[in-house]
Amino acid sequence: MGRFFGTDGIRGVVNETLTPEFVLRMSLAIGSFFDEGAKVLVGRDARAGGEMIKSIVIGGLLSSGVRVYDAGYTPIPALQYCIKEGGFDGGIMITASHNPPEYNGIKVIGPDGIEIPRESENTIEDIYLNTRFRTPGWRSIVSDVIDYKICNEIYVDSVVKLVDREVISKAGFRVVIDPVNSVGALTTPRIAMKLGVQPIVINGTFNPYFPSRNPEPTPETLVTTAKLVREYGAVAGFAHDADADRVIVIDENGIVQWGDRTATLLASYLRRERGEKGVKVFTAVSSSMVVEDALRPLGVSVVWMKVGSVDIAHEMKKHPDALCGFEENGGFMYPPHQYVRDGGMTMALFLEMLARLRSKPSELYDRLPKLFVVKKKYRMEREKALNVVEKVKEMFKHERQITVDGVKVIGKGYWFLVRPSGTEPLLRVMLEAESEGKAKELIDVIEGIVGTIEGEKQ
Repeated sequence: MGRFFGTDGIRGVVNETLTPEFVLRMSLAIGSFFDEGAKVLVGRDARAGGEMIKSIVIGGLLSSGVRVYDAGYTPIPALQYCIKEGGFDGGIMITASHNPPEYNGIKVIGPDGIEIPRESENTIEDIYLNTRFRTPGWRSIVSDVIDYKICNEIYVDSVVKLVDREVISKAGFRVVIDPVNSVGALTTPRIAMKLGVQPIVINGTFNPYFPSRNPEPTPETLVTTAKLVREYGAVAGFAHDADADRVIVIDENGIVQWGDRTATLLASYLRRERGEKGVKVFTAVSSSMVVEDALRPLGVSVVWMKVGSVDIAHEMKKHPDALCGFEENGGFMYPPHQYVRDGGMTMALFLEMLARLRSKPSELYDRLPKLFVVKKKYRMEREKALNVVEKVKEMFKHERQITVDGVKVIGKGYWFLVRPSGTEPLLRVMLEAESEGKAKELIDVIEGIVGTIEGEKQ
C-alpha cells in the first residue's frame, strides 16, 4: 500500500488528515500526472467537506494546465461510465465510500473508467513527495471549468438499455431503495421507474451525517430499512453506500443478504439463463467459498484476489472470458457495462433475474447453503495486524490457505479470513461455518491470538 493511497483511493478525516493544504498539494500532483490539456471529469457525493475539497482539487488541476469538467453530485459508477464513454482522459471523485461520516477522500480514475492502477498511484505519490508539480505559463490556465451535469442522465439510460425492461415492467414490482442520503438518490430510483418498477425511497435526501449511522450497508445498519421492506410488501430492498457503487439486497422477508451470495446468484443467472460466454469470476478473498461450490457445475472458475475493487477490475479487464467480478460488501462488476462496481446496474440485473425466473428473492437465496456468518474488526495498527496474520498462518498450516491478502483458511465445514484493513487501522475478520458452535470456537482462537499480539511490548 502507498503512503497516501489505500485500498481504494485517498481517505482521511476532513480538516484533520485531509486538510486543505494536503488536498492542494495532492491535486497539483494529480494534475501533473495527467498530460497538459487533458480532459478531467470531477464529481462528488454528499459527504461533509465535499465542496471544499472539490473546489481545491479543481484549482490544483487548473493550475497544472488540465481542462476540468464538473459533473456535480453524481454516483461514482455514473462518473466512471461517462469518463469511459465520453472520451475523457480521466476523472476524480470526491468520496470516502463506506467510511464513517467524518471521512472524505479522493479517487483518481483513468480513461477506461477504472480507478488508476497501483503503479500510477505510486507515480502521483512520487510527484507529491518530490514537489515535481507542473507549472505551465498563464496562457495554459485561462480556461474555465466546463459544466457537465448530464452525467446522471447518461448513466441511467445506459443501465436501462442493458436489461429486459418489458419483462421487468410486467412483473409489477415494488422495491425499497435506501441511498443513505447521498448521491444514489439521484439515479437508482430513476432506474427503477424507467424499468416500470415502483420505488419507495427512504433516506433519499442529502445529509452529510447520513441517517445517524455509518453509510456502510450491513445487517447492523439496515435494521430500519429491512423492517420497511416487510411493512411495504416490497419484493426486495436495495441499500447503497455513500457513492452508490455498492448495493446490498434485502429479501422480501427483511433478511439482509451479503453481496457474495447475491453475486453468486447473479453469476449463475448470467451464465445459465442469459447464456453469457464468460467462464471466470473474479472476487476478493473475503467472499464465501460458496462461490466455488455453486459455480463449478456451470463450468465457471473462481479467481481469488486481494481485497480491493481496483485490482479486481484491472485484472478482469485482461481476461475476455470474464463473466463478472464482485466483493462480499455488495460491489458487483458487469463487464458488458463497465469493469467497476455499479450499484444501479446490479439492481437492474437482480430485478431482471427475479422477473424472468418468477421467483422471490428468498427462494433463490435458499438454494445456497446456509452458513453461520461472523464479521468482526479489531482496532490495531497495521504492523500488529500483520503479526496476527503470521500467527494464524502458523497455527493453521495444515489447512488450505489463500495468502494473496492476509490469510484465508479453508477447513472442513468452515473458512475464515484475517487481514489488515487497507483504509483504517483495523484488523478485519470474516468467518463462515456450518454451525454456530464451530464459529464461536474459531473466533475464540483468533481473539486469543489478537490478545497475545496486543499484549506484546513494542
